[in-house]
Parts: sequence; C-alpha cells; structure tokens
Amino acid sequence: MDLVWPATAWALWAATLAAAFKVSGRDRATEAPEHPVPAPVAELLRGMRAQDVFYTVLFELAGRGWATIEGDRLTLGPPVREPLRPYETWVLERVRARMADRPAAPVIALMPEGSDLEGGFVKLVRRHAIDLGLARRRWRTVLVPVLLTAALIVPWYATVSVALFSWPAIIATMVSLVAGVSLLSGGRGFLLTPRGREVAGPGPLPANPDQEWIFTGSGWQGVEIAPAELPRGSGRQEVTGHVVKRWVEVIPQEEGVRRDYYIALHDGRSERAAAFRVKQGLYRDVLPGDTVRLLVKPPGGTVVRVLAHDRQC
Repeated sequence: MDLVWPATAWALWAATLAAAFKVSGRDRATEAPEHPVPAPVAELLRGMRAQDVFYTVLFELAGRGWATIEGDRLTLGPPVREPLRPYETWVLERVRARMADRPAAPVIALMPEGSDLEGGFVKLVRRHAIDLGLARRRWRTVLVPVLLTAALIVPWYATVSVALFSWPAIIATMVSLVAGVSLLSGGRGFLLTPRGREVAGPGPLPANPDQEWIFTGSGWQGVEIAPAELPRGSGRQEVTGHVVKRWVEVIPQEEGVRRDYYIALHDGRSERAAAFRVKQGLYRDVLPGDTVRLLVKPPGGTVVRVLAHDRQC
C-alpha cells in the first residue's frame, strides 16, 4: 500500500494550518485604552465557565438596584435609569422570562440552558471584550477557516483513493470531520490582545470577603474567606471541598516582588471558606466550582499534593 502521496498531502495541509495560525496569532499594533473592565468580561477572559459569568452579571445588576437578592432568592426591582450593556440586557430578559409572574425565585433556578448561554450570552460578552480592545478576531474574514476546511478534501481523497476501506481511510475520515467541524464552529476565532492578557492574569485579593457569594451545590450562600486553621504539630492532612475563589498576593521585596498563590475551599456547610496556599501550577489548573482533595501541611495550610481534581462542566 503506497501512502506516500496521502502522507505528503496531509503534511502540506498541516503546514498550511500551522502557518495560518502562526500568522493570525501575531499581536497587531493596536493598544486598548485603560478603561475599567467589567468583572464578567475579566472572568470570561480568565477562563471562567459561562454559568459563573452569568451569575456574576446577575449579582452586579443586583448591586446596582436592578434586583434584590436575599438568601438564595431574587426579586426584580423597578428599571434603573442607566444604559445597559448588551449582555446585561440579555441576562435581564432571560431572568424575567424564567420568573414569569412570580414575585421572587431561587437564584439557582434562573440559569438558562447551556446552549442558550454559549450561543447568545458568551458571544455578547466576547463582543464587549472586543469592543474594549481586550480581544480580537483571529481571522479578518470567515473565508479563511472555510478555505482551510475545504482544503481537507485533498488529503482525505488522496488517502481514501489509495487505502479504500482500510484503517488509514477510516482515520483520515475521522480526522477530516473533527478538524473541519472545529474550524467551522470556531468561526473567525477569538484571541486576547496584550491588554486582554493583562486582564486575564491572576485575580486580585478578595476586596470584601465578608460579602463573597459562593455556590455550594444546593444554593447560593454568603461566606467569609479566612486562612485555614490546622492544629500545630499534627501531620499532613487531607482536605476536600469546592474551589470558590482564587487570587494572587503580590509581596514587594528588595530584589523585586514575590507572588503567593491561594485558593479558597468550601465544604458546602460551613459559614466560612478556608484559604490554602498553592503552587502556581495548581492555581492555573483549578477554577471556581471544581472539587479537589488536597494533602496540606500545617499550620498554614500549604498544599503539598493534589490527590483528586474533579471539574464540574
């Protein structure tokens, strides 16, 4: 079986794809103005899930008088005389629709369907990030991913015409389908600008931990974030909980600055979440909402090892 020509065709297509991504990934000479960045936009750039970003918008609107949240229940207030961003209008419309004629509803019940979030809400938040100069489209036109997808026909046909129904042909067909769908579904793409990468960096210290809202799995709850309290002299201990916050503390030193990375865990029952110091790698790996089981060292609660990590999609 002579697969030299199919292999050459695939290599050329892969090289073309790599070159297209490399060229499109170069920073363009545009600088974003130093405007305040809305928290939902910053969270999306940091990789937070659409559900978490939705709740951030909802609590921001409540803080500005559009709604009242008491415990885990939300009541819509009268319209406020202020302009709304498109994604905020989207959230209010969905909340009103899900509340119908009820005067109040559990916050957890107001979450739209995942396809609606990804198809509408996330696109609006990304659009706002682009408007702020924090992100840009990878491709100037959707014609680029379309042409890259169409070019898949050449290596696919070269493989199938030689290998017929053997395993190389099956693999070529699967690769073509996955690559083509990925390119087309990604549309024109979404890339962070240099300013956007700054915003997407480590989150700040909790400004007001007494008013930190977290999702415990059974509802929303306001808790305090406090340093972990472990008995001195005891050996290493296992702790399990939901990651509800992560931040970086920057400590000035003579030779520069030192960055200490922290995550806060909540067990779903307590009135406070415990803060643990972690390495930079773990900080990057976890997101609020993840469940982790950690091995920590007393008394300060420094994380020694990750025993389990479950990402909630």
